[in-house]
Amino acid sequence: MEQNPKTYTVHFLESLTILGANKWNELTGIDNPFTRYEFLHELERTGCTSKTSGWQPFHVAVYAGGEASVLSDQPIAVMPLYLKTNSWGEYVFDWSWANAYQSHGLDYYPKLVTAAPFTPSQGKRIFVAAGHEQRAVSEAIIKNVQEKAKSMRVSSWHVLFPDPDQHEQLSALGLMPRIATQFHWFNKGYESFDHFLEALNSRKRKSIRKERRNVQEQGFQFKVTEGADITEAQWADFYLFYQSTYLVRGMQGYLKSSFFRGIAESMPEQIFMINAELEGNTIAAALFFKNTDKIFGRYWGCRADYQFLHFETCYYQGQDYAIANGIKSFDSGAQGEHKIPRGFEPIETYSEHWIANEGFAQAIANFLQEERPHIKSYQEEARQLLPFKQAG
Repeated sequence: MEQNPKTYTVHFLESLTILGANKWNELTGIDNPFTRYEFLHELERTGCTSKTSGWQPFHVAVYAGGEASVLSDQPIAVMPLYLKTNSWGEYVFDWSWANAYQSHGLDYYPKLVTAAPFTPSQGKRIFVAAGHEQRAVSEAIIKNVQEKAKSMRVSSWHVLFPDPDQHEQLSALGLMPRIATQFHWFNKGYESFDHFLEALNSRKRKSIRKERRNVQEQGFQFKVTEGADITEAQWADFYLFYQSTYLVRGMQGYLKSSFFRGIAESMPEQIFMINAELEGNTIAAALFFKNTDKIFGRYWGCRADYQFLHFETCYYQGQDYAIANGIKSFDSGAQGEHKIPRGFEPIETYSEHWIANEGFAQAIANFLQEERPHIKSYQEEARQLLPFKQAG
C-alpha cells in the first residue's frame, strides 16, 4: 500500500558521506554508474565536485513525516544537487542565459543543478523508495528547492538529462522543459560486426569497412581490459591522453587522476578500457562505463593523430564489445553528426528549468518554445541520413 504522509522533511546535505553508501544506494541502486554513491563520492573525495570547482554538493534527502535524523534515519527519497558558480561540465548550454542576466546587471550564478556531474547521460534524478508516491515526493522536493533557492538568492534550478518519465512528471509539476539531441547505437540482435554491417546500405557498409581496414593496415592492435585488470601503466597513459584532449583547446580536464583510480577500486565492474597499440606502444585509450543494458563511451585521448583511429577506438570497438557481450545499446555522449553514418541514431534528451526572476522566466519560456521545432526538425533530418537499408 502506498504511503502518502501529510508532511515530508527535506534536508540539504553538503556531502554524500553524511548519508553513506548504504542509505544512498538503497534508493538509487547501482545499475546506473553515474548516480550510484561510489561515482558521486569519488568526485567529492577528490575535489572534482567542490566549491572550488564550481560543483558544491548540496544533495537532497527526504524523510516521511516530521522531524528526522539525517545520521540515523533512512530517507524515503534522495536527489543529487549542486550549487554551481559556472556552467562548465553540464552539456546543457545556458551561457546565453547567463549573458542576458549580466547585461541587465543581474547575477545568474550561483544556480542549483541536479545532474550526474560531467556526464551527459540520461537517468533518474529523483529516487523514491517503493511504497511512496513519486509525484507527492517530487512536489515536496520542488517546493523545498525553490524555497531554499529564494532564501539563498540563487537564480535558478536546472534538472539535466532526466529520463523520459521524470521529464514528463517534472514538466507537469511546473518546471520548464527543454529538449536536445544525442546519438545512440542500438544492438538489434547482431551476432557480429559484419552482421550489423549487413543492415546498412552498400555505400555506408563499404565506407566503414574501408575505415577499419585502413586502421588495421597502419598496424594498430586493440586491447580490451576490464576495470579490475587495468594496470597502473594503463591508467597513467590514459590520463595523459585524457588531459591532452583538453590542452589542445587551452583547457584542463575536469577530472583528476585520483578520481579515475578511485572508481577503479570502488566500482571496477562498471568500467572497461580500450587501448590502441602500435609496435608495442600505447597510442590511444578510451574509457567506457557500463551497466546491464548499455555501454557509455566517455573519455578518450591519443598520443598523436592517426587517420580513423578515433572512430575505431571510440565507436567500432565499442560496438564490437556490445555485440560480443549482448549489450543492448551504446550511449556515445554529446555531439554527433559524424556518428550518424556509423549507425548511431538520434534520440531526444531533456532538461527541466525553474527561473526565480519572473521576467527572465517568461523570456526563457518563450525561447524554449521557439527552439523546440528547430530541434525536432534537426532530429528528423538526422533520421533521414541514417545508413540503414530502407524497408521494402
